[in-house]
Amino acid sequence: MIIWIASYPKSGNTWVRAIISSLVNSIDNKININNLKIRQFPIVSDFKDLITDFKSEEQFAKNCIHAQERLNLDNKIKFFKTHNALWKLGKFTFTNEINSKGVIHVVRDPRNVITSILNHFNKTIDTYDKAFKFITDDKRMFGPEKISLGENDLPTIISSWNNHYNSWKKFQKNNLLIKYENLLNYPEKEFSKIANFLNKTTNLKFDEFKVKSAIEYTKFQNLKSQEIKNGFIESAKGKNNDNLNFFHLGPDNDWKKLLNEKIKGNIENIFKKEMIELGYL
Repeated sequence: MIIWIASYPKSGNTWVRAIISSLVNSIDNKININNLKIRQFPIVSDFKDLITDFKSEEQFAKNCIHAQERLNLDNKIKFFKTHNALWKLGKFTFTNEINSKGVIHVVRDPRNVITSILNHFNKTIDTYDKAFKFITDDKRMFGPEKISLGENDLPTIISSWNNHYNSWKKFQKNNLLIKYENLLNYPEKEFSKIANFLNKTTNLKFDEFKVKSAIEYTKFQNLKSQEIKNGFIESAKGKNNDNLNFFHLGPDNDWKKLLNEKIKGNIENIFKKEMIELGYL
């Protein structure tokens, strides 16, 4: 059964993967950011013998559940990250409660997401106006662009920030909402929420010492230091094909200091309902 770590891009998914890896996959809580042991779904090998055209959104949609059924044949708990919205295309859906044990749904204030989008996708999104179009695009998706496919080259249907949030909010089975800002400001409380969620949904048990050690080893500065020293396999390429820092601003990504009034106002206007619901307004 799958436990999803689901989020809109640049909302804290990698941080939560690091937390879970520290709790679950490490004896001493130490982690290696290049070996978090929680990979994304989908990857190409998940769809072997299911898809003939890996650029086809329709074939991908038709076979998501089939791919997950195959992965679940071993009857083991597994963690997957995804940036897919919980979409529905006709009668096909991204996932269902039969194949899923639950979801850790990570959200972040869109006024800070936009700056991280601007940094991560700077090769093509080099202004706040372009980043704003990105997070408000109801049809936004990533897709394979290469002739020779890599493992990650499958459609990722993310939609807009609010559609993405609302889609995963509707998932009924073991749904834990984690706000990026709370991880920053109240780490002990939020890490404990994740640990308690895993206690409830799996046979894993974590004591207070384990939780506090995970907090220490997954601090933003520790993750950033690892990237500076060893690089990070998930970092994006810049305009000059150089590696951009994945762990970029972290706690210093503050919309109050970075956004102009126009962009700030537009975000708050379009996402007002969801931002009020989440306590961002």
